[in-house]
Amino acid sequence: MKTQLSRRSFTRLAGATAATATFGLSACATMDKPAKANVVVIGGGFGGATAARYVRQFDPDIAVTLVEPNRSFITCPFSNYVLAGFKRMDQITHGYRSHEAAGIKVVHQMATAIDATKKTVTLDNGTVLNYDRLIVAPGIDIRWDSAQGGIQGYNEAAAERVPHAWKPGAQTLLLRRQLEAMPDGGVFILSAPANPFRCPPGPYERVAMVAHYFKQQKPRSKILVLDAKEQFSKQGLFQDGWKAVYGEMIEWVPLSKDGRVTQVVANEMTVVTEFGQRHRAAVINVVPPQMAGKIARDAGLANQTGWCAVDPTTFESSVHKGVHVIGDACIAGAMPKSGFAANSQGKVAALAAVNAINGKPTAAPTYVNTCYSLITPDYGISVADVYRVTPQGIAAAPNAGGVSPRQADAAFRVQEARYTEGWYAAMGKEIWGT
Repeated sequence: MKTQLSRRSFTRLAGATAATATFGLSACATMDKPAKANVVVIGGGFGGATAARYVRQFDPDIAVTLVEPNRSFITCPFSNYVLAGFKRMDQITHGYRSHEAAGIKVVHQMATAIDATKKTVTLDNGTVLNYDRLIVAPGIDIRWDSAQGGIQGYNEAAAERVPHAWKPGAQTLLLRRQLEAMPDGGVFILSAPANPFRCPPGPYERVAMVAHYFKQQKPRSKILVLDAKEQFSKQGLFQDGWKAVYGEMIEWVPLSKDGRVTQVVANEMTVVTEFGQRHRAAVINVVPPQMAGKIARDAGLANQTGWCAVDPTTFESSVHKGVHVIGDACIAGAMPKSGFAANSQGKVAALAAVNAINGKPTAAPTYVNTCYSLITPDYGISVADVYRVTPQGIAAAPNAGGVSPRQADAAFRVQEARYTEGWYAAMGKEIWGT
């Protein structure tokens, strides 16, 4: 049985990686000295933007280049709240000015090739960057259609009618418009994938957020959750909250009751399950199977699973030495694919890169993760875990972490909702400076 950490204790653990990372490193270099080495970071999300910042912090003598094609980053966390109508897109959008102010060179180009032998990264404008250490944080790509291990009939064209909204931005706004246009009394279907995928609690929080919108604007509407799994993250807490707040609005169908969607017929607004059951709805949200981002796959960093195997102590690739893979793209044992996990991994990879350049060993780190979710804007739930490196890989530490109590009162749920807001604000400030 896990014990519930106090918030103060968990916050202290969350900072432990960074505190450990600074041990024994000098930060007394002057800006006019030539760089002792070059670190290139691909991807400006939770993992990559963290890694770039911490490499620079740990050793200012190292030149850091952050390669990110977009001038701003829209977070998947809190995008569900845009769907619910109480957050705006600009509130979940972050830029890179603070990275530039910290002396990090930010290049808004797409990385198109990695040569691990020559230690180069090629950009889509033809520029070639040399590196001594490379950190790759490419996020996810969608497995389109069955040819890539996805759902039959679900491709990029179908997603314009049946959105996934699992890469936030235009897809988020599309799904929001569809919910707004849906008639009261209509059916909303969410198809949830098998593990692993980005943000394990995300689909179930999305269900709650859509229900929150429906309860206010379209109270006769129904939600059907078709799931390719038999159980899901924080299941008891979610189902308790769904029932308490939304009554019979939400129906969840697990794998054993024919919940796995195997085909999407977008022009008929229909999904087909494994045993041939057809479900039609006014709005359908397919959260499809996923894999590591394209640059990681093209560079041979991903294995047959579509994800990237890494050393659990340094996040160095099992395939290419000198290349670290972090965030959603990597195989991180028991750690989920979450923003908090990517942030934790980014610090560890930054330390490992700096120590390798300086000829120093890296001690086994402690990782942390917490996932907050909302049932309503004033009803929060959470799960937290501490992870350590074992001979079998990264595993949850015994008797650490825990989940929100199922019998908590309304005041506790409100407090958890405020912690949700506080977590996001703290992450944004730490990673992007906003």
